[in-house]
Amino acid sequence: MMRLRLGFQNKVPTTQWYDLREDWVLIEASLAKQYGIRLRQEYTLPWTEFCILVAGLMPDTPLGSIVGIRAETDQEVIKGFSSDQSSIHNTWQKRQAILQLEDTEKLEQDMKDLSSMFASMFGKGGDEK
Repeated sequence: MMRLRLGFQNKVPTTQWYDLREDWVLIEASLAKQYGIRLRQEYTLPWTEFCILVAGLMPDTPLGSIVGIRAETDQEVIKGFSSDQSSIHNTWQKRQAILQLEDTEKLEQDMKDLSSMFASMFGKGGDEK
């Protein structure tokens, strides 16, 4: 699932496979299935505890199933997806691509890194042979 960020200074990129708002119903159903916790009845569940419980959700929960589809990278497995699974996978991949394009600072840094990589591979200027 999602890795917990340890602090705001932690710049380690994390891959997030769910959205708290969009997937709230799946989160509620998954916590109920795996832990027997009804979030609408829990008034004292601390945020850190909630994060730990969500991070520990197994693949056989509603959220776990969706995350498994979204995170799949094996093209042979993806080819075998049903139309519903393909729709879930493709919609999430498109969403992530759009989010990456919206992060202009990261996009600029990635372009600088790519430019540096090509410069080191093929020489730093047109005069070098």
